[in-house]
Amino acid sequence: MSSLAPDGYAARVEPGHAAPASAPAEVRQETAVSYGGPTPPPRRGRAGAVVAAIIGIAIAGGALLFVLVYLLTFLGTGTVLTAAILAFVPLGIVFLGARWIDRWEPEPRGALLFAFLWGAGVSVLIALLVDSEIQNVLGAVDRDAPAVQLFQSAVQAPIVEEFGKGLGVLLILWFNRRHFDGPVDGIVYAAWVAGGFAFTENIQYFGIAIAESQGSIAGVAGTFAVRGLMSPFAHVMFTAMTGLLLGVAARRAGAFGAIGFFVLGLIPAVLLHALWNGALFFVTDFYGYYAIVQVPLFILAVVLVVALRRQEAALTYARLNEYAAAGWIAPGEVTALATPAGRRVALAWARQRGAGRIMKRYIRDATRLAFARQRVITGRGRIGAQADEARLLGAVTAARRALMGG
Repeated sequence: MSSLAPDGYAARVEPGHAAPASAPAEVRQETAVSYGGPTPPPRRGRAGAVVAAIIGIAIAGGALLFVLVYLLTFLGTGTVLTAAILAFVPLGIVFLGARWIDRWEPEPRGALLFAFLWGAGVSVLIALLVDSEIQNVLGAVDRDAPAVQLFQSAVQAPIVEEFGKGLGVLLILWFNRRHFDGPVDGIVYAAWVAGGFAFTENIQYFGIAIAESQGSIAGVAGTFAVRGLMSPFAHVMFTAMTGLLLGVAARRAGAFGAIGFFVLGLIPAVLLHALWNGALFFVTDFYGYYAIVQVPLFILAVVLVVALRRQEAALTYARLNEYAAAGWIAPGEVTALATPAGRRVALAWARQRGAGRIMKRYIRDATRLAFARQRVITGRGRIGAQADEARLLGAVTAARRALMGG
């Protein structure tokens, strides 16, 4: 069966990499025809990764709690609750977008939860602490002066906020490298971090608008329209630049080398953020600027994501063909596992037989198997790829048997 993978994948493969180990005779016999009987799936995960995730989530959650207490003290309980309800609207839009990006090879929920809590808690806390220190440095300077306002909006906020958000993505790369396979993963984690940051920031902005409106709906509606409906993906677009570069680092650099990619990613993230914030000081027609500049930037971002997702599908197809040749997967099933149309047909077939969940598990584990294989053949096997490959081969075999047996 011919491979759909672009030539670039073959060029990056380590010279002389071995094909996957041949499947046992009983597995080869099963895959030569169809699915067999069910067996329980193997246990998953590593104790160390679980402990790291728990610690990270606890720290990030504690930071979010501290920020919420600050907002409650500053704005009041009723105002914060109302603002939070409004902030859930753009948050829902962002997470629907992040889920769409992440559909091909979903990331672990624990890592996504950490990303959200980091953005909503730690990143905001970093921004608040730095802003407090800068306010102390400014001292007697007129904080309402246009130059000061421009500095804080177009220089301070982009640098501090993008560093705080990007740091969370970098930590995920360092401690969750097994599930950080490339640019798409970097964008997904960045989207969850940025979505969390925007959620807390929107509570603040909506809360201030409510407090200053004195019962008037117009002021609150204007703030909600601009931040909640017109620009829910603004922070995502900024931080996605850092996530994109860290995704490249996941394939090409070690832990220390990733710092260089992190810095490179911060440059476009900060510049895009500064463009968004700084333009408000110079444009007289915000809506015209939004249509001419920000909408095209958003469209380009969507086009980039679609292209990267197609690369993921091509990689999955190429790697699963290797397992099919080794007897682990029936050759005819590669299309069902590694193409969007094939997955839709396979899921529809499975749901008619009450096996939709099993098919989802089969597709998910086969996709992760393909990415584990990619790590092996590109010289990143030291991060546990061989162990993941062995575990996932067992999971894929079990899912295949369960499909027909179920």
